[in-house]
Amino acid sequence: MQLRNVPITRRSFLASTAAAAAVGTLAACGGGSGSSSSSGGAGASGGGTLTIFNGATGTVTANFNPQSPTALQPTRGVIYEPLFFYNLVTGEDPQPMLGTEYSWNDDGTVLTVKTREGVTWSDGEPFTANDVAFTFNLIQKTPALNTSGLAATAEAPDDTTVVLTFQQTSFTSEADTLGNQAILPEHLWKDVAEPDTYTNEEPVGTGPFMLDSVSSQSYSLVANENYWNGKPQVEEIRYISLENADSASASLVAGEVDWMSAFLPSIDDIIASNPDLTYVNTPTLTSCIYASCNPDLGSTGPQTDKAVRQAIYYAMDRSQLNQLAGGGLAGEASPSYLVPGRDDDWIVDQNNLVVPQSADVAKAKQILEDAGWTEGSDGVRVKDGERLALTIQTVTGWSDFISINDTLVQQLAEVGIELTTSQVSWNEWNQKEVTGDFQLSLDSLNLGASTDPYFTYNRMLHSDNTEEVGESATGGNYSRYVNEKVDAAIRAAGQTDDPEDKKEQYGIIQEQIAEDLPYIPIYVNSMLTEFNTSRYTGWPTEDDLYALPASWGSWSSGIILQRLESAS
Repeated sequence: MQLRNVPITRRSFLASTAAAAAVGTLAACGGGSGSSSSSGGAGASGGGTLTIFNGATGTVTANFNPQSPTALQPTRGVIYEPLFFYNLVTGEDPQPMLGTEYSWNDDGTVLTVKTREGVTWSDGEPFTANDVAFTFNLIQKTPALNTSGLAATAEAPDDTTVVLTFQQTSFTSEADTLGNQAILPEHLWKDVAEPDTYTNEEPVGTGPFMLDSVSSQSYSLVANENYWNGKPQVEEIRYISLENADSASASLVAGEVDWMSAFLPSIDDIIASNPDLTYVNTPTLTSCIYASCNPDLGSTGPQTDKAVRQAIYYAMDRSQLNQLAGGGLAGEASPSYLVPGRDDDWIVDQNNLVVPQSADVAKAKQILEDAGWTEGSDGVRVKDGERLALTIQTVTGWSDFISINDTLVQQLAEVGIELTTSQVSWNEWNQKEVTGDFQLSLDSLNLGASTDPYFTYNRMLHSDNTEEVGESATGGNYSRYVNEKVDAAIRAAGQTDDPEDKKEQYGIIQEQIAEDLPYIPIYVNSMLTEFNTSRYTGWPTEDDLYALPASWGSWSSGIILQRLESAS
């Protein structure tokens, strides 16, 4: 099935940015893969170049290993491709990419995929089903690469057929297998000695663009002349980072940035006075406080006490946080970590539908008192000689998150919690989360491979996806959360294709996490994405959300970039 000019309907790491000063403030709703620095942009470099600001800051480190949590943003979807594309906005049926059709056996242990013919790697070598089999077998035999817990071996009986065999019923592995795994070229990766640490600085993929150049300040890609779906009309992509809010807002309004995901409080006024700009809003991310919570895995600090996490949950005045940091545009979050409205059918207990919007200071204080945290002479609580003092990290320049942190300092002081804020570069922030070197970290829950809660729960909560502090939790459970009941429920949900059976297991998970709070939900962030239409058209719209519009989006970025057409 060809993707060009056809609506394509159907996890990651997120960053959004914003501008409000002259138009905005630099903002964030998670972590995006690394970006770059550059002066100028599309306006300065001509109509053939499309300039993207995906919100990441700091020096560029060349890493195009699609299995790495620190891979640069275009690695997944722009350079490397999955078998099928899943649209996380609409949740509609997956669309063919390197795979053309698939089927399960009756008990969900064997998945057969037909692969696309006529595809070549960007070095000219032919793509075959053997590359697909090699990719999944490499993951199977390299635990450090198995970030989604896939338990499948693969074989290619011919050049266009792959058969994946799972150890148990694995219907819920479908989206991760088909839509969240980059396929690797066997002829190059078979000789890689340490694929988990390999930085792959000269990537060879099947995607619509190829790497052109990388420096400490910038990187760019050029159109793949031999792309299987036709050469894209965009000739060159430039990824930039901007040092501050003024630079972001000025670059957008000046036409030097074509694509960015940014929170702009006065977005309608900005669009009205800049006819070349347009935007779309797709709120799907829950902003949370990550808490490194497991002493058995090396976590240290008062936040390892469940009572402290519960007190933070109730001490937050989320309405105030929304007004000060979210511009009043954020939605209500859920202690289930799902998105109210979109995911109501998966939320079992209606008491877990939404988080409280106002602070319950008395309840927060009582929780701490009952847990032995008594008020000290300076108002900060103490227990066994330990002050209830915590540090929360966020990325330098992410002003909405910085505003949340600054406001939380005041809100948590009301219940006797001393909060210190820390701003670090994106690279340092990401590394600290992955290795557990933090007490609290402001982030957003990653999107899963599909809208099924299994993918959020498995990635963020299962003990298989975490490691001891100091080791890289590449599976995504950065809070080092371990709960046997949750693990068992996730496993059970992964072994059934029955929605009611899955919902029963999700109810068990939701009951546990609403009490344990390894991630403390704040609100569902608005996800504004802005486009400049003067050079290229065909961007997603409210009426045609053919892909997640966010500039930091894995997989969806490649779909959008090959759909764009020259405005001239």
